[in-house]
Amino acid sequence: QVQLVESGGGLVQAGGSLRLSCAASGRTFSSYAMAWFRQAPGKEREFVAAITWSGGNTYYADSVKGRFTISRDSAKNTVYLQMNSLKPEDTAVYYCAAKTVQNPWDYGLTDGWYEYWGQGTQVTNSS
Repeated sequence: QVQLVESGGGLVQAGGSLRLSCAASGRTFSSYAMAWFRQAPGKEREFVAAITWSGGNTYYADSVKGRFTISRDSAKNTVYLQMNSLKPEDTAVYYCAAKTVQNPWDYGLTDGWYEYWGQGTQVTNSS
């Protein structure tokens, strides 16, 4: 089992930046592929970004490519989402997700692939 706790959400004006953190506890953090998803009011949860166990590969939704950066610090058991140039359509609850993997290059782009989820953190971007 692994527990995920997100932090760093808040209210920010259009064009602003936020950095979300996801602290993991439990089993060895380095054997997990990690990702961020988000869910806006009235919409389904959608993929935002993913990072492999090794941290060497990252993947992004087209809507955030070039603005968001996912990274991980295995020494701190933490994954980050740096969000720049925020837009009103980025407003959502952001969730951290993890999955135990055997291969360091494994990753997933759908929420059904992941095993563990955090409680979410609200990001609100005002125009």
